[in-house]
Amino acid sequence: MSQNLKTKGHLRPIDLARAHGLSTQAVRNYEEAGILPAAARTAGGYRAYTPLHAGALRAFLALLPGHGHRTATAVMRAVNEGAVDDAFRLIDESHAQLLDDRRTLRAVEDALRDLAPSPPPEPGGTFIGPLAAKLGIRPATLRKWEKAGLVRPHRDPGTGYRVYDAAAVRDARMTHQLRRGGYLLEQITPLITQVRAAGGPEPLEAALHGWHARLSTRARALLSGAAELDAYLRARGWTYAAANGIREGAPHGHPQQPHHRRADSAAP
Repeated sequence: MSQNLKTKGHLRPIDLARAHGLSTQAVRNYEEAGILPAAARTAGGYRAYTPLHAGALRAFLALLPGHGHRTATAVMRAVNEGAVDDAFRLIDESHAQLLDDRRTLRAVEDALRDLAPSPPPEPGGTFIGPLAAKLGIRPATLRKWEKAGLVRPHRDPGTGYRVYDAAAVRDARMTHQLRRGGYLLEQITPLITQVRAAGGPEPLEAALHGWHARLSTRARALLSGAAELDAYLRARGWTYAAANGIREGAPHGHPQQPHHRRADSAAP
C-alpha cells in the first residue's frame, strides 16, 4: 500500500512527519486544526497527502518563530479558507508589534542614557502622588514595585509619608521603562540591584544588547516565514496578478478595470 501511494505521488503522514522531526499525530493534529488543507483518503481510508500539504507544513513551521503558535495557526487557516487578506492582516499586525517593540527599546535606551548616576542622598524628595503622575502610572503601581524591592522610598519621620529621593526616582523611572519593554518584575530586580551597586545604569548595557539581538532574530524569522508562505500561496495558485485583476502579460501596476473587460468582450 505504501509503494502504491508513492507511485501516485501521495505522501503518508509519516513522510511529512519524518521530514520535519514531528510525530504522525502532530501532522494529523495540524490538519484537524486547519493548518494543513484537508487530505484526500485512499480506498482503505488512509490519509493521502501531496506536495501542497508539505508546503503548508513548511510554511507553518517557518511562521512559528516569528509569529507564535496562535497567529501562525490563524494565518494558515485563513489561507486554506481562501481569506488571504485576513492572513496578510495578521502578518501586518506581527510586523507592527515588532516595530512597536523596537520603538520601546529605543525609548528605554534614551531614558537610561539620560539617567545620571545616583547623587548622594539629599534632604527632601518627592511624594508618591506627584511621582506617579509624572510617570503616568497609579500610586498603587509604585507601592507594588516597592513591595518587589524595585523602588525604595524612605518615610518622612513626621508624617510617615513615602518620600522618593533622587536614587528612588531613578529606580522608578528605569522600572517603568523596562516594564514598557516587556520585562517582568522578577527580571528587572537583578538589573536594578546591579545599577544600585554600580551607581548608574551601565550594567543594563548587556541586557539591552540581548534585547536588540532578540528583535533582530524575530525580524529574520518573520522574513523566513514570509518566504515560505509566499511559496505556499504560489503553490495554491494565488498570485498578485490574479488577486488584483491584472491580465496575464499586462504590465504590473496596471490592473485590468471591469469596464475595460466589458469593452473587450463586446468588441467584434
